[in-house]
Amino acid sequence: MAGTATKKEVSVADKLDALYQLQKIDSEIDRIRTIRGELPLEVQDLEDELQGLETRLNKLQDEVKTLEQEALDRKNAMKDAETAILKYKEQQNNVRNNREYESLDKEIEFQELEIKLHEKRIKEAKFNTSNKAELLNDAKVRFDLRAGDLATKKAELDEIIAETQKDEEVLVTKSEKAKNAIEERLVVAYSRLRQNAKNGLAVVSVDRDSCGGCFNKIPPQRQLDIQTKRKIIVCEHCGRILVPKED
Repeated sequence: MAGTATKKEVSVADKLDALYQLQKIDSEIDRIRTIRGELPLEVQDLEDELQGLETRLNKLQDEVKTLEQEALDRKNAMKDAETAILKYKEQQNNVRNNREYESLDKEIEFQELEIKLHEKRIKEAKFNTSNKAELLNDAKVRFDLRAGDLATKKAELDEIIAETQKDEEVLVTKSEKAKNAIEERLVVAYSRLRQNAKNGLAVVSVDRDSCGGCFNKIPPQRQLDIQTKRKIIVCEHCGRILVPKED
Protein backbone atom coordinates (compact mmCIF):
# COMPACT_ATOMS: atom_id res chain seq x y z
CA MET A 1 0.00 0.00 0.00
CA ALA A 2 2.85 2.33 0.84
CA GLY A 3 4.31 1.85 -2.65
CA THR A 4 0.95 2.69 -4.23
CA ALA A 5 0.64 5.82 -2.11
CA THR A 6 4.13 6.92 -3.16
CA LYS A 7 3.27 6.58 -6.85
CA LYS A 8 0.16 8.70 -6.35
CA GLU A 9 2.25 11.41 -4.74
CA VAL A 10 4.49 11.77 -7.82
CA SER A 11 3.92 15.21 -9.30
CA VAL A 12 2.94 15.83 -12.92
CA ALA A 13 6.28 17.57 -13.40
CA ASP A 14 8.11 14.45 -12.22
CA LYS A 15 6.00 12.29 -14.51
CA LEU A 16 6.81 14.51 -17.48
CA ASP A 17 10.50 14.51 -16.61
CA ALA A 18 10.48 10.72 -16.30
CA LEU A 19 8.70 10.35 -19.66
CA TYR A 20 11.13 12.73 -21.33
CA GLN A 21 14.13 10.84 -19.93
CA LEU A 22 12.58 7.59 -21.14
CA GLN A 23 12.15 9.14 -24.58
CA LYS A 24 15.83 10.13 -24.67
CA ILE A 25 16.90 6.59 -23.80
CA ASP A 26 14.58 5.04 -26.38
CA SER A 27 15.66 7.55 -29.05
CA GLU A 28 19.28 6.53 -28.49
CA ILE A 29 18.27 2.87 -28.88
CA ASP A 30 16.48 3.82 -32.11
CA ARG A 31 19.60 5.63 -33.35
CA ILE A 32 21.81 2.60 -32.71
CA ARG A 33 19.35 0.25 -34.40
CA THR A 34 19.01 2.56 -37.38
CA ILE A 35 22.78 2.68 -37.93
CA ARG A 36 23.01 -1.08 -37.67
CA GLY A 37 19.78 -1.58 -39.57
CA GLU A 38 21.00 0.11 -42.75
CA LEU A 39 24.28 -1.76 -43.05
CA PRO A 40 22.84 -5.29 -43.23
CA LEU A 41 20.67 -4.14 -46.14
CA GLU A 42 23.74 -2.75 -47.91
CA VAL A 43 25.63 -5.98 -47.23
CA GLN A 44 22.67 -8.01 -48.56
CA ASP A 45 22.47 -5.87 -51.71
CA LEU A 46 26.19 -6.36 -52.34
CA GLU A 47 25.93 -10.11 -51.77
CA ASP A 48 23.02 -10.28 -54.23
CA GLU A 49 24.96 -8.22 -56.79
CA LEU A 50 28.04 -10.46 -56.39
CA GLN A 51 25.90 -13.54 -56.84
CA GLY A 52 24.54 -12.07 -60.08
CA LEU A 53 28.05 -11.15 -61.24
CA GLU A 54 29.31 -14.64 -60.41
CA THR A 55 26.51 -16.15 -62.50
CA ARG A 56 27.43 -13.80 -65.36
CA LEU A 57 31.14 -14.68 -65.03
CA ASN A 58 30.39 -18.41 -65.15
CA LYS A 59 28.14 -17.93 -68.18
CA LEU A 60 30.76 -15.87 -70.04
CA GLN A 61 33.50 -18.37 -69.17
CA ASP A 62 31.33 -21.21 -70.52
CA GLU A 63 30.61 -19.22 -73.69
CA VAL A 64 34.34 -18.52 -74.23
CA LYS A 65 35.16 -22.23 -73.73
CA THR A 66 32.41 -23.20 -76.18
CA LEU A 67 33.72 -20.77 -78.82
CA GLU A 68 37.32 -21.92 -78.32
CA GLN A 69 36.22 -25.55 -78.61
CA GLU A 70 34.28 -24.72 -81.78
CA ALA A 71 37.36 -23.11 -83.32
CA LEU A 72 39.46 -26.14 -82.37
CA ASP A 73 36.89 -28.59 -83.74
CA ARG A 74 36.75 -26.69 -87.02
CA LYS A 75 40.57 -26.64 -87.28
CA ASN A 76 40.56 -30.41 -86.87
CA ALA A 77 37.75 -30.69 -89.43
CA MET A 78 39.85 -28.61 -91.85
CA LYS A 79 42.77 -31.02 -91.40
CA ASP A 80 40.43 -33.93 -92.07
CA ALA A 81 39.17 -32.18 -95.22
CA GLU A 82 42.74 -31.50 -96.42
CA THR A 83 43.61 -35.15 -95.80
CA ALA A 84 40.52 -36.20 -97.74
CA ILE A 85 41.48 -33.93 -100.66
CA LEU A 86 44.94 -35.49 -100.83
CA LYS A 87 43.38 -38.96 -100.78
CA TYR A 88 40.89 -38.09 -103.56
CA LYS A 89 43.63 -36.52 -105.70
CA GLU A 90 45.71 -39.67 -105.29
CA GLN A 91 42.71 -41.78 -106.28
CA GLN A 92 42.26 -39.67 -109.42
CA ASN A 93 45.61 -40.97 -110.64
CA ASN A 94 44.19 -44.48 -110.70
CA VAL A 95 40.69 -43.91 -112.14
CA ARG A 96 39.47 -46.05 -115.03
CA ASN A 97 37.13 -43.53 -116.64
CA ASN A 98 35.99 -39.89 -116.69
CA ARG A 99 32.95 -40.58 -114.56
CA GLU A 100 35.09 -41.78 -111.66
CA TYR A 101 37.43 -38.82 -112.15
CA GLU A 102 34.52 -36.31 -112.12
CA SER A 103 33.01 -37.97 -109.05
CA LEU A 104 36.29 -37.59 -107.16
CA ASP A 105 36.56 -34.03 -108.48
CA LYS A 106 33.18 -33.23 -106.91
CA GLU A 107 34.33 -34.72 -103.62
CA ILE A 108 37.44 -32.53 -103.72
CA GLU A 109 35.32 -29.47 -104.52
CA PHE A 110 32.99 -30.28 -101.63
CA GLN A 111 35.90 -30.61 -99.18
CA GLU A 112 37.36 -27.30 -100.42
CA LEU A 113 34.01 -25.61 -99.74
CA GLU A 114 33.98 -27.22 -96.30
CA ILE A 115 37.45 -25.79 -95.63
CA LYS A 116 36.29 -22.30 -96.64
CA LEU A 117 33.22 -22.64 -94.40
CA HIS A 118 35.39 -23.78 -91.48
CA GLU A 119 37.76 -20.83 -92.05
CA LYS A 120 34.80 -18.43 -91.97
CA ARG A 121 33.36 -19.99 -88.81
CA ILE A 122 36.79 -19.95 -87.12
CA LYS A 123 37.12 -16.21 -87.83
CA GLU A 124 33.63 -15.62 -86.41
CA ALA A 125 34.43 -17.74 -83.33
CA LYS A 126 37.68 -15.82 -82.75
CA PHE A 127 35.87 -12.48 -83.11
CA ASN A 128 33.14 -13.57 -80.69
CA THR A 129 35.74 -14.99 -78.32
CA SER A 130 37.53 -11.64 -78.29
CA ASN A 131 34.28 -9.80 -77.48
CA LYS A 132 33.31 -12.30 -74.79
CA ALA A 133 36.82 -12.11 -73.29
CA GLU A 134 36.49 -8.33 -73.05
CA LEU A 135 33.09 -8.63 -71.35
CA LEU A 136 34.54 -11.32 -69.07
CA ASN A 137 37.42 -9.05 -68.09
CA ASP A 138 35.03 -6.16 -67.32
CA ALA A 139 32.86 -8.49 -65.24
CA LYS A 140 35.92 -9.73 -63.32
CA VAL A 141 37.01 -6.16 -62.57
CA ARG A 142 33.51 -5.27 -61.36
CA PHE A 143 33.31 -8.47 -59.32
CA ASP A 144 36.63 -7.71 -57.61
CA LEU A 145 35.55 -4.13 -56.87
CA ARG A 146 32.21 -5.16 -55.41
CA ALA A 147 33.87 -7.98 -53.45
CA GLY A 148 36.16 -5.35 -51.94
CA ASP A 149 33.14 -3.18 -51.10
CA LEU A 150 31.43 -6.16 -49.50
CA ALA A 151 34.47 -6.98 -47.36
CA THR A 152 34.62 -3.35 -46.21
CA LYS A 153 30.90 -3.21 -45.40
CA LYS A 154 31.00 -6.53 -43.56
CA ALA A 155 33.97 -5.37 -41.49
CA GLU A 156 32.13 -2.11 -40.77
CA LEU A 157 28.99 -4.00 -39.77
CA ASP A 158 30.93 -6.37 -37.50
CA GLU A 159 32.65 -3.41 -35.87
CA ILE A 160 29.37 -1.54 -35.31
CA ILE A 161 27.72 -4.65 -33.89
CA ALA A 162 30.67 -5.15 -31.56
CA GLU A 163 30.59 -1.47 -30.50
CA THR A 164 26.85 -0.97 -30.20
CA GLN A 165 25.54 -4.28 -28.91
CA LYS A 166 26.75 -3.65 -25.37
CA ASP A 167 25.54 -0.04 -25.49
CA GLU A 168 22.14 -1.18 -26.70
CA GLU A 169 21.86 -3.80 -23.97
CA VAL A 170 22.69 -1.18 -21.32
CA LEU A 171 20.15 1.26 -22.79
CA VAL A 172 17.42 -1.40 -23.00
CA THR A 173 17.97 -2.16 -19.32
CA LYS A 174 17.76 1.58 -18.53
CA SER A 175 14.59 1.86 -20.58
CA GLU A 176 12.94 -0.98 -18.67
CA LYS A 177 13.94 0.56 -15.34
CA ALA A 178 12.61 3.94 -16.45
CA LYS A 179 9.29 2.39 -17.49
CA ASN A 180 8.97 0.63 -14.12
CA ALA A 181 9.22 4.02 -12.42
CA ILE A 182 6.30 5.43 -14.45
CA GLU A 183 2.66 4.50 -13.94
CA GLU A 184 1.42 1.88 -16.35
CA ARG A 185 -1.25 3.94 -18.12
CA LEU A 186 1.34 6.55 -19.11
CA VAL A 187 3.75 3.87 -20.35
CA VAL A 188 0.96 2.35 -22.45
CA ALA A 189 0.08 5.77 -23.92
CA TYR A 190 3.76 6.53 -24.51
CA SER A 191 4.35 3.17 -26.24
CA ARG A 192 1.30 3.65 -28.46
CA LEU A 193 2.48 7.13 -29.48
CA ARG A 194 5.97 5.81 -30.25
CA GLN A 195 4.55 3.02 -32.35
CA ASN A 196 2.44 5.40 -34.42
CA ALA A 197 5.17 8.02 -34.89
CA LYS A 198 7.50 7.55 -37.87
CA ASN A 199 10.50 8.80 -35.92
CA GLY A 200 9.56 7.05 -32.67
CA LEU A 201 9.04 10.33 -30.83
CA ALA A 202 6.23 10.28 -28.27
CA VAL A 203 7.54 13.04 -25.98
CA VAL A 204 8.91 16.20 -27.58
CA SER A 205 10.00 19.60 -26.36
CA VAL A 206 8.65 22.93 -27.56
CA ASP A 207 11.11 24.57 -29.94
CA ARG A 208 10.61 28.06 -31.41
CA ASP A 209 6.98 28.09 -30.27
CA SER A 210 6.32 24.87 -32.19
CA CYS A 211 5.83 21.17 -31.48
CA GLY A 212 9.16 19.36 -31.74
CA GLY A 213 7.42 16.47 -33.48
CA CYS A 214 5.12 17.92 -36.15
CA PHE A 215 6.44 21.54 -36.03
CA ASN A 216 2.98 23.07 -35.83
CA LYS A 217 2.70 26.33 -33.87
CA ILE A 218 1.55 26.14 -30.26
CA PRO A 219 -0.67 28.95 -28.86
CA PRO A 220 0.98 31.13 -26.17
CA GLN A 221 -1.45 30.10 -23.39
CA ARG A 222 -0.81 26.43 -24.14
CA GLN A 223 2.94 27.10 -24.04
CA LEU A 224 2.51 28.59 -20.58
CA ASP A 225 0.69 25.45 -19.41
CA ILE A 226 3.50 23.32 -20.83
CA GLN A 227 6.13 25.47 -19.13
CA THR A 228 4.51 25.12 -15.69
CA LYS A 229 4.29 21.31 -15.97
CA ARG A 230 1.08 21.31 -13.94
CA LYS A 231 -0.68 18.96 -16.32
CA ILE A 232 0.15 16.71 -19.24
CA ILE A 233 -0.36 18.61 -22.47
CA VAL A 234 -0.45 16.90 -25.86
CA CYS A 235 -0.05 18.50 -29.28
CA GLU A 236 -3.49 19.11 -30.77
CA HIS A 237 -2.08 18.23 -34.22
CA CYS A 238 -0.03 15.07 -33.70
CA GLY A 239 -0.98 13.97 -30.17
CA ARG A 240 2.60 13.88 -28.84
CA ILE A 241 3.26 14.72 -25.20
CA LEU A 242 4.78 18.19 -24.93
CA VAL A 243 7.46 19.29 -22.45
CA PRO A 244 9.38 22.57 -22.06
CA LYS A 245 12.63 23.00 -23.96
CA GLU A 246 15.68 22.12 -21.89
CA ASP A 247 17.89 25.02 -20.82
